Amino acid sequence: MILRTLIVGVIKTNCYIMACERTREAMIIDPGGDAEKIIQAVQEMDVKVRRIVLTHFHFDHTLAAEDVRTATDARLAVHRAEVPYLEEPPEIFRTFSPEASQGISPDMLLDEGVHVQIGELDFEVLHTPGHSPGSLSLWIPNEGAVFSGDVLFRSGVGRTDLPGSDYKTLFYTVRDKLFALPDETFVYPGHGSRTTIGYERQNNPWVGVNAEWPV
Repeated sequence: MILRTLIVGVIKTNCYIMACERTREAMIIDPGGDAEKIIQAVQEMDVKVRRIVLTHFHFDHTLAAEDVRTATDARLAVHRAEVPYLEEPPEIFRTFSPEASQGISPDMLLDEGVHVQIGELDFEVLHTPGHSPGSLSLWIPNEGAVFSGDVLFRSGVGRTDLPGSDYKTLFYTVRDKLFALPDETFVYPGHGSRTTIGYERQNNPWVGVNAEWPV
């Protein structure tokens, strides 16, 4: 797998471009801003983008989605539970940026267990709600990696004070879905540095083995 990480937008979101080495087909996860930067990276990598996947509807993961979709002719995919929020973003987003309140419609809807095939790369969709109702993670077992969006960070988790979020749901999502993956699985989060499932299981103060269970 070819993997390139770009830090984009005002909240420094990790935008990932993954491509199959043989076919040069690619997928972009979370184009959260700086569309020109993303498009230039695609051109430099000499890949053909087939899919754009949004891990959730928050503006810092979606702001460049429309421009990148237009430039690449890729299909935009999101979990079906995100659609109402994606098409009509919460008013609170206006406080961050006027553009953050602009809606966008997906081309594809994703659900738990669906596989997204990019060349020879096979990504499995994990529905990982809590940070938002339709937050998803993309697991690629053959590469030992999961792209977790804002559900799980290095020594942290996503905030749960926004519309549609819920801490108890997030806690059990991480425990039941992400911590079920092998310890050596690399976690590529929506913000910050890479980590592993094993490290977070043992050390994460919010959801790790020593974390207090929500009531």
